[in-house]
Amino acid sequence: MNVQIDKPTAVALLFATAAALGMSLLLVHMTLPLALGIGLGLLVLVIAVASSELALYLLIFSMLLGPEFVIGALGEGSTLGRGLTFRLDDVLIMIIGFAWLAKTAINKDLGLFLRTPLNRPIAAYSLAALLATALGIIAGRVQILGGTLFILKYIQYFIIYFMVVNTLRERGQFKRFLLALLATATIASIIGILQIPSGERVSAPFEGGSGEPNTFGGYLVLMLALVAGLYLTSESLRMKFMLPCLAVLMIVPLLYTLSRASYLALIPLAGGLLVFSQRKLLIASALAASLVVAPFLLPKAVADRVLFTVTQPFHPTQAQIAGVRLDTSTSERLRSFQDVMFVDWPKHPVLGHGVTGYRFLDSQYLRVLAETGLVGLIAFLWLQISLFRQARDVLWNTRDPLLKGVALGFLTGFIALIVHSIGTNTFIIVRIMEPFWFLAGMVTMIPRVEASVAAPDGTPMKTRPTRRESVG
Repeated sequence: MNVQIDKPTAVALLFATAAALGMSLLLVHMTLPLALGIGLGLLVLVIAVASSELALYLLIFSMLLGPEFVIGALGEGSTLGRGLTFRLDDVLIMIIGFAWLAKTAINKDLGLFLRTPLNRPIAAYSLAALLATALGIIAGRVQILGGTLFILKYIQYFIIYFMVVNTLRERGQFKRFLLALLATATIASIIGILQIPSGERVSAPFEGGSGEPNTFGGYLVLMLALVAGLYLTSESLRMKFMLPCLAVLMIVPLLYTLSRASYLALIPLAGGLLVFSQRKLLIASALAASLVVAPFLLPKAVADRVLFTVTQPFHPTQAQIAGVRLDTSTSERLRSFQDVMFVDWPKHPVLGHGVTGYRFLDSQYLRVLAETGLVGLIAFLWLQISLFRQARDVLWNTRDPLLKGVALGFLTGFIALIVHSIGTNTFIIVRIMEPFWFLAGMVTMIPRVEASVAAPDGTPMKTRPTRRESVG
């Protein structure tokens, strides 16, 4: 009896045999926690090889619910200003990414990077950051370990995007990914609410010793935009009831983050909904009602936090604008902006100081300018403009209410995060960017997902109307 084994099966068998032999030799020298950790890692690897979709579910839940540890400081150049962080999803992405590369190597038909409108700007920004950091290392401005790890961290976000676009094919998958993202946001919001009685600013779950309220606030703004987009396009009475409940569940911890950047981001979020949704009367009415009841419902801590910007007791380091004294935190940001524009950026105008080569700066665009120079800023803006256009075009050309709602939510959330990033490093923060780029991959694949839905006569639906479709 002749048994024929194809090439992918043979490679898998050889890999499994080698892994089993290696593990059998190592197990006798391992501690129990290490053995369990390696065993779980191998389990994730098996799941990722067997099903990329299942692996992405693990990644979704780990984005906000995975533990985070600060394992070392990198001086003033660290991305979060508090050291190098190690997270569960970092490990998962490495394992899932390795499995993805192995599968594409075995099966050439899968392809490594699906062609999308974002491929070129992603490559340009990655190359600019890599080149700026390499020059910074040569010049002694960047530590090799810190610069390399943070470049890999940035590329990690794009890997998430490509894993999604290479995996997502049909509406059922799309809906399941969306439910997983909303479930994660629900759990994170509940954990945030449970932090309120402590009297401390609410932060994301499992952040170790020091939380980052601005990070959690940015994440909640993005997910709140997603919920709003789904509500404005939903045709389901059940969803019309559940989505406002979820929105309230998110708003409560968002308020108690006491993040002024997140509060400010709510303004462009509302503006984006007014511009890109045709349910303008509903949105305007909701906004008007919110402004009327806000003074009576807002917690005192929130009002005090907002007013603190202009009511902080006198301090010699406060800046003044039109005779109004600003709090020390805002004043320090303004001074750092001036330092970048007029003192430090002109020293290295083309490629900047390198990633982590400049002191901590809590503003996304000026940080990009300081670290990667004019070249990096142009590449970064190209990427953002391309992403905006892609989301807008998908929104205009999509008929399916669920897909349209996700596109609307992502687009308005993106606009909100642009404003959020004026006072925060929003577009390099892990807990915001991982779900952001996951959603970006979903939105990019909406035309293909919608085209896969068969019409009653069995032919694919047309997804390119000649005129802009109304939203909601």
